[in-house]
Amino acid sequence: MQIAQKNFYKKLLGRAGEVKAVEFLKSKHYKVLTTNYKTHVGEIDIVCKDKDVVVFVEVKTRLNDDFGSPSEAVTRKKQEKYFKVASEYLVKNKLTDSAVRFDVIEIQDGQINHILDAFCM
Repeated sequence: MQIAQKNFYKKLLGRAGEVKAVEFLKSKHYKVLTTNYKTHVGEIDIVCKDKDVVVFVEVKTRLNDDFGSPSEAVTRKKQEKYFKVASEYLVKNKLTDSAVRFDVIEIQDGQINHILDAFCM
């Protein structure tokens, strides 16, 4: 498969996973505030609220575990970017006094694994 096709397919797979994750979170009574929140630093897949907690969610979708579990792709470097983007979101939306949590949603073989408090700020 050519590189352009492969990248396009990865984007489609990732987007489908994000849509599935939003549906999952809504079914758990989370209030989705925004999706694909972008800054100059990076992007957060889903920002939502679980009661009074602002939750920043990274969604990782895989067809198989050939390269490890999906959550293993959330490296320390990626977490540091997430913290920076989350901080900007909190300031911009006047939520700096809010409780915050970072979750990861893994989607593999159609199954969802929601990892609460996957990493800390």
